[in-house]
Amino acid sequence: MDAMTLLHQRSSMGKLVGPAPNREQLDAMYQAALRAPDHKALRPWRFIEFSGEGLERLGELFAESVFQDNPHVEDAVLDSVRKKPLRAPMIIAVVAKVTPDQPNVPRVEQVLSAGCAAHSILLAAHAQGLGAMWRTGNYAFDPVVHKGLGLKEDDELVAFIYLGQQGGRHMGVPDHDISDFVERWD
Repeated sequence: MDAMTLLHQRSSMGKLVGPAPNREQLDAMYQAALRAPDHKALRPWRFIEFSGEGLERLGELFAESVFQDNPHVEDAVLDSVRKKPLRAPMIIAVVAKVTPDQPNVPRVEQVLSAGCAAHSILLAAHAQGLGAMWRTGNYAFDPVVHKGLGLKEDDELVAFIYLGQQGGRHMGVPDHDISDFVERWD
């Protein structure tokens, strides 16, 4: 697949099935991620892989987050939360490892760099015929989840990327009118 076709046709795949990407596929995704824009070569990224029992542990962490927020939550709700990571055979959490007070590289630029790394993982997955979905949700911002993942105070969790084989029909991407988004100063 040529680069322009990839960029124009990539879309999220909501239904993902096993097997998880293999090591060669993952290495290609990480190599793509490590090419994200990176002012001053800070390398403000960290990637955490979850598969197998790791997905179940992540589900337990999500449930703990919900329970800490509401100790009276029903067991059925906690069971549902525990299953969320099981929607895919693998998840990669993309973390922005922010270096505070970095001259000429503000926090937002470091977080955006990690976001670019996450997007590169999506593109590399699509280029290899895999399915992927970028999810964040409340868990990406939850202090219980941050602590459970060993994030430092200045770190930000920018994405949970769900990965696997395409389990459904790949939906076409809508055409957009470029003029709705572009302002030109000629």
